[in-house]
Amino acid sequence: MDIDEASAKTTADLIRSAGMSAQAIKVNVCIEGEVDAAMERVFADQGRLDILINNAGIAIRKPSIDLSLEDWNRVLDVNLSGVFLCARSAGRFMIRSGRGSIVNMASIMGLTGGGVYPNISYQASKGAVVNLTRALAVEWAPHQVRVNAIAPTWVNTDFIKALTSVPELLEKIRSLTPLGRLADPQDLVGAAIFLCSPAASMVTGHTLAVDGGYLAQ
Repeated sequence: MDIDEASAKTTADLIRSAGMSAQAIKVNVCIEGEVDAAMERVFADQGRLDILINNAGIAIRKPSIDLSLEDWNRVLDVNLSGVFLCARSAGRFMIRSGRGSIVNMASIMGLTGGGVYPNISYQASKGAVVNLTRALAVEWAPHQVRVNAIAPTWVNTDFIKALTSVPELLEKIRSLTPLGRLADPQDLVGAAIFLCSPAASMVTGHTLAVDGGYLAQ
């Protein structure tokens, strides 16, 4: 699912080329009807809904005193309300089935007030995702639906291209990370597989940092 339908189709094609099945669905996670329709379609096609990864997110990096209410709301709509809407919609099917795993993409910025630039709306939204994860985990545990989160450090994707293109800022990020580098997308795969798998059958309400030691300092 992606708001960018072409990107969703490209990803689905890659999955199919590896010998697996996939379908691409255009979804704006901020629109309740689109989210519910997408989840219903998946359940109707597959007869089950086992795993949800909440990975949609945006950032508007501005000092707090310069951040408009409109920009604040845009970030929280995607990063927090979008997570809630997708989790609630998928959760209805998982509760009915008596099983399921949800993984929310939080951030190290949801666990610290620090950083290398002002990013208040992002930090607030990701901190809320951490506690949303805990609350849903407790509420849905009787139904054997597990809810966890991953808190990545800076990941080398287009999402932070504006930051990594500034050599001084890139070096600052590296210097604050004990392992001395940014994460690659592949670095998150093991954490996601673990949290979704039977190996984590007793893990719920947990936020797993994948941060190269950033939060350990």
